[in-house]
Amino acid sequence: MAMTIGPSEEGEDQMLSAINTTPLVDVMLVLLIIFLITIPVVTHSVPVALPKEVNQPTQTKPENVNISVDRDGGIFWNDQPLADVNTLFERLKEVAPREPQPEVHIRGDQAARYEFVGRVVMACQRAGIAKVGFITEPPAHGG
Repeated sequence: MAMTIGPSEEGEDQMLSAINTTPLVDVMLVLLIIFLITIPVVTHSVPVALPKEVNQPTQTKPENVNISVDRDGGIFWNDQPLADVNTLFERLKEVAPREPQPEVHIRGDQAARYEFVGRVVMACQRAGIAKVGFITEPPAHGG
């Protein structure tokens, strides 16, 4: 911050080239106080009773179909490799009319591209499978 006291050597017409930031700081402090006062009023939420977390392991039934997708896009039907998505679609069409219809559990590798898992989901949808689930690894204890 620059301040001139008394007459300058070069005369009265010289301009002060420094920016006075005091009004800017004052405005910012006022805005900060306003925001601190109004934010608690805005964040009031509607009281809602949220459901409690229930995480029970899935009971695998023998008629369920487990489809695995590895990181390279390979598809496995109950641990047996399949040639491609069309082969998967044909096998899914065979099991879709059964009563009760089996559930399809998809196990996708963490490093697999979304495209590979998406093709499996699309094949299930085209074959008319009603229940499709994803199998994940539970989180470590403590969060």
